[in-house]
Amino acid sequence: MKQEELAEHLQSSKRQKLQQKFQCVFQGIAKPGSPTLLNQIYTELYITEGGTGQISDKHEVRQMETASRKPVRPETAIRQEDIFKPPPGRDGPIRRVLTKGVAGIGKTLLVQKFTLDWAEGKANQDIHFTFPFTFRELNLVKEKVSLVELVHRFFTETRGICSFEEFRVIFIFDGLDECRPPLDFHGTEVLTDVTESTSVDVLLTNLIRGNLLPSAHLWITTRPAAANQIPPECVDMVTEVRGFTDPQKDEYFRKRFRDEEQASRIISHIKSSRSLHIMCHIPVFCWITATVLEDVLETRGGGELPKTLTQMYIHFLVVQTKLKKVKYDGGAGTDPHWSPENREMIQSLGKLAFEQLQKGNLIFYESDLTECGIDIRAASVYSGVFTQIFKEQQGLYQDPVFCFIHLSVQEFLAALHVHMTFITSGVNLLRAVDEALQSPNGHLDLFLCFLLGLSLQTNQTLLRGLLTQTGSGSQTNEETIEYIKKKISEDLSPERSINLFHCLNELNDGSLVEQVQQSLRSGCLSTAALSPAQWSALVFSLLSSDKDLDVFDLKKYSASEEALLMLLPQLKNLFALQKALLRRSCEALSSDVSSQSSSLRHLHLSNNDLQDSGVELLSVGLGSPHCKLVTLRLSSCNLSERSCEALSSVLSSQSTSLRHLDLSNNNLQDSGVELLSAGLGSPHCELKTLRLSGCLVTEEGCASLATALSSNPSHLKELDLNYNHPGASGVKLLSAGLEDPHWRMECLRVDHGGPQRLRRGLRKYFCELELDTNTVNRKLRLSDNNRKVTGVEEDQSYPDHPDRFDHWSQLLCRTGLTGRCYWEVELRGKVEISMSYRGIKRKGGSDDCVLGWNDKSWSLFCSDHGYSVCHNKNITSISSSSSSSVSHRVAVYVDCPAGTLSFYTISSDTLIHFHTFSTTFTEPLYPGFCIWPGSSVSLCGV
Repeated sequence: MKQEELAEHLQSSKRQKLQQKFQCVFQGIAKPGSPTLLNQIYTELYITEGGTGQISDKHEVRQMETASRKPVRPETAIRQEDIFKPPPGRDGPIRRVLTKGVAGIGKTLLVQKFTLDWAEGKANQDIHFTFPFTFRELNLVKEKVSLVELVHRFFTETRGICSFEEFRVIFIFDGLDECRPPLDFHGTEVLTDVTESTSVDVLLTNLIRGNLLPSAHLWITTRPAAANQIPPECVDMVTEVRGFTDPQKDEYFRKRFRDEEQASRIISHIKSSRSLHIMCHIPVFCWITATVLEDVLETRGGGELPKTLTQMYIHFLVVQTKLKKVKYDGGAGTDPHWSPENREMIQSLGKLAFEQLQKGNLIFYESDLTECGIDIRAASVYSGVFTQIFKEQQGLYQDPVFCFIHLSVQEFLAALHVHMTFITSGVNLLRAVDEALQSPNGHLDLFLCFLLGLSLQTNQTLLRGLLTQTGSGSQTNEETIEYIKKKISEDLSPERSINLFHCLNELNDGSLVEQVQQSLRSGCLSTAALSPAQWSALVFSLLSSDKDLDVFDLKKYSASEEALLMLLPQLKNLFALQKALLRRSCEALSSDVSSQSSSLRHLHLSNNDLQDSGVELLSVGLGSPHCKLVTLRLSSCNLSERSCEALSSVLSSQSTSLRHLDLSNNNLQDSGVELLSAGLGSPHCELKTLRLSGCLVTEEGCASLATALSSNPSHLKELDLNYNHPGASGVKLLSAGLEDPHWRMECLRVDHGGPQRLRRGLRKYFCELELDTNTVNRKLRLSDNNRKVTGVEEDQSYPDHPDRFDHWSQLLCRTGLTGRCYWEVELRGKVEISMSYRGIKRKGGSDDCVLGWNDKSWSLFCSDHGYSVCHNKNITSISSSSSSSVSHRVAVYVDCPAGTLSFYTISSDTLIHFHTFSTTFTEPLYPGFCIWPGSSVSLCGV
């Protein structure tokens, strides 16, 4: 028989073998006569391109939780059948693919589906042979073999082929994290002969390096922690399995439960519990959840469904034990299921789970079971909890490999073991909390949640019959809860802190979250920086909400970038008005607004130093057909004409939903307005409001706008050109549009114009101040034509006046400010720079008379040692990064209609933002000063 004919014959035989092997999947204890077809139950997994081999310091569940809500860059989704196809924009073939994914996320099912599709002729038909291996199987090959011999041993139908160089083949190696022989990519001998015998690890290393059978395609799957075992130069593409997206979760449960009402109730229940919803990214957990909820609904009717992870896994253990009792022990469903035999088995399994968890092992062999006193045949029967993974394959090997169906099941049984073993002597839960917090990679996080959940009496009741004694150990639940709250207040990483809130959930305690929510509702957190515990509670509260938050005002808090990134998926209106957003934040925002599931509609990023590069990144997401953003505010973001070019492309996009755009207080100039007008004139642009106040626009820019509106007159209703220099001709051009019946414009603002508005930055709003001599305290001396004030020890001879401050060394300026105003002062020593309502008290030493210590004034305190801000006695220190060097020149900018008051220092003619107060101003504001003895303030010009 010719080689081609032989290959075709063997290929047909191999396809049949693989179909037989992979067409059915086994979930728990299978029901007789009802195998589960893989094609019937398979739900498409979310696979993305990209990723690194970096080792995370998070538990895998928390890694998945973070990834599901915080993509930091636009992601490329990949279908499993296209795993070897080069992505758009990438040249060259993809030969070696490394796919990462947390335990149970669906990596094995993914490669089984890929193999089954090839065997059934549905995909990748240019491939002659597909060889799926698992590292669990390869661990058992102890003797030396050649690559050809290895293939022949596992796939006997290929023994007629002595070499594979002439064929297109795919080797799949599933579970790199379970590989026992170390892979040495630096010291391993070079091997190029596929018939030369050596150890399995040498074969694998040379195959991956490309020394052995370089034409072959390789697909390796692994948990994230083991991904760095393969050098980057040996991988052509890294992908990641994210499990189920939210729509895919719904799809899974609707496939599993054909009754629409029942499926809807289950989906609704899962969404109401943040912990359950997070875990349902993992397909195995969806099966666990479906198994439990199906049983609860059948046996309890309208009873309460489990809400915490501990309750879910207790129910799962009970369900599997009942099934074993009925199927293998010949009992009835109503019989007591905790027989002495079952209790002994659970205790043995728990011991095995705990010991292997401490070692970091997910797979183990017969010797491990024997040490724990487990009968192998009994363990195999109990397959819903303890699965014999290594199925009998034509008698190749006699040693089976075992593992729990998922890491979380192992963690639950480990916690149950600790609870059952030490309940009599007292489980020290506080020590367990400390040990989990010290874990460098968070591998004890879920174990801790389960251990704390098992301490609840209500959960112990569910295990009555298994637990011979109940109790919570050496601490009461109240002591444990208080200890966890104390730990949350400490300087923990976000991952450890968030997990402690999950622990509180397992203990049914939401008091800290409720405290912060109540404070938010009452507004008492709105004028001071949040503590670490409050930030943690706030973030966890928002992430745990089953509803999108409509409006959250982040400008009131000292928000870190990490907090912003964690909050993104929860917000519809995002006000990020205090912290400067870095490049990573812009990428995250861009990814979020372009996501199909994004809930962002109104994005307010004013007063951030985004610059053109940030807007260009953001515009990538804004141009996506999935972007639903309606409002974008970019006032005072240090933008130039480059940003206008990027935003013009967004406005002219066929899918744009943007209706309100604010670019005020940026140096756009006429050239930028001309670029923006190109998008404004597009027939796809339906912008209703455009704010270009303070953008250095002259009559030339007005002409560009008028041309654009003549081309596309049907949508824009409001155009704000205040604080520009349009000149008479510019105003005339645009005003004519108000009379044009084709134009929809209803409001044109061109006030506060003039040539002074063409200064760059905030100095275009400069106003001359004049000190009010009738308010000056007698411990202050005026000089330099009343433009300088100095604090002195001796009283000055000022006449009595009802407006004079008679106790505090303070004064106000003569004219109240409205609109937008900017001014600068030079200072020496200790000085408070303030804005105040005219009605601040003048007589006596009460707080009502002190600038910054009442609800009528706002102050910045300056000294040689640093800065702080104060309003209504709430003091906030300026962070060291903002006040790294003390400047003697300070600037103040107030936008009364917008309700913002900002303080800056000036260094080398550059404004450095310190703090912005945000409120509603109800009266004109008067600049004021409080000056210590020996200190001084001088009014400056520009």
